[in-house]
Amino acid sequence: MAADGTTVPAPRTVRIDSRQMRAMAHPLRLRLLGRLRTDGPATATALAEKLATNTGATSYHLRQLAEVGLVEEAPDLGTGRQRFWRACHEVSSWRGTDFEGDADATAAAQWVEAEQVSFQADYAARWLAAQQRYPRQWRDAASLNDALLTIGPQRLRELTGELFEVVERYRRDTPADEPDAEQVIAFVNLFPRIEQEQ
Repeated sequence: MAADGTTVPAPRTVRIDSRQMRAMAHPLRLRLLGRLRTDGPATATALAEKLATNTGATSYHLRQLAEVGLVEEAPDLGTGRQRFWRACHEVSSWRGTDFEGDADATAAAQWVEAEQVSFQADYAARWLAAQQRYPRQWRDAASLNDALLTIGPQRLRELTGELFEVVERYRRDTPADEPDAEQVIAFVNLFPRIEQEQ
């Protein structure tokens, strides 16, 4: 329930299968899916403009994502020849072990995860470059943190679950009229510390 008393639905989540992972492992498809999730439904033309590509490529890759159930047409939004597309889910999830035995899906997952790391670094760098243009209240509230823990895989999994429960609570309980609200990206990365090889 949101702070204003209304019920906020849980985000639609998909556990990515091998076909979906292979389909996502393409630079434009990953960007299209991300835009539809963050910005909402859009036409292929509008997406092409936002992503500096052409409408033909955008339309083709939207159809590829639709074939595996990651995006869908939104006929209720279209008028005439305008075709709107929307993401089928707000959240994609998978585990590194989901694709064992499928070399192509494993390679696709590794590529997608590497793109996620690049995406996270890019957004963090953008914040660092732009933060002085934000009011002090935003600069005080934003943070880049790290911590070193010594725990086993079971407790690491529990920690991950608890952190995502907190993030989900904030997504769910945000009042519709919160002053100065902006989209905020929350990155949660938890993995063993590996020293750089000499």
